[in-house]
Amino acid sequence: MAVEFRCATARGRRYAERLRADARDLMVAAELPDCELSLSLVSDRAIRALNRTYRGIDSATDVLSFSQIEQAGVAPADPHIVTNDPALPLGDVVISIDTALAQARELRTQPAARIRRLLIHGFLHLLGYDHERSPAEARKMFARERVLAEKISKPRRALTRRKTVTRRRVSRRQKSL
Repeated sequence: MAVEFRCATARGRRYAERLRADARDLMVAAELPDCELSLSLVSDRAIRALNRTYRGIDSATDVLSFSQIEQAGVAPADPHIVTNDPALPLGDVVISIDTALAQARELRTQPAARIRRLLIHGFLHLLGYDHERSPAEARKMFARERVLAEKISKPRRALTRRKTVTRRRVSRRQKSL
């Protein structure tokens, strides 16, 4: 499995290791572990330039996706079905750390969870999902997004619970001493 990762902003460094691991977990959860994914964490300024150049929209956005599946000559009849082809370049997902952090504050969620959700969203765009195409497509995409988010966040949730239980036991023992 190949995840090419680039962190082009100091604000993103603290999330880099977790995001790289999330990307690897996502590819396994999507049953595409042998494919290639390029992932970048950038500033609002950088994503605004990309958005202006490639979409004609002169503003920052949270995530951009640039699929390479069609260029690889393996575009499936159903864009939602991509096979695990060794070294298939899925494409590039670019996430703005500035917008992700602002959204995390607005949504009252953890920044790492918001960044993970943007990764999944961008990844699904690479595979051909498009929530802007129709309400039915939006439902399919967001349902798949929820399933993948659940799959890649489960191990951390279980680990967090164990740590909490351990801390409680220690605290109770300390109180009884």
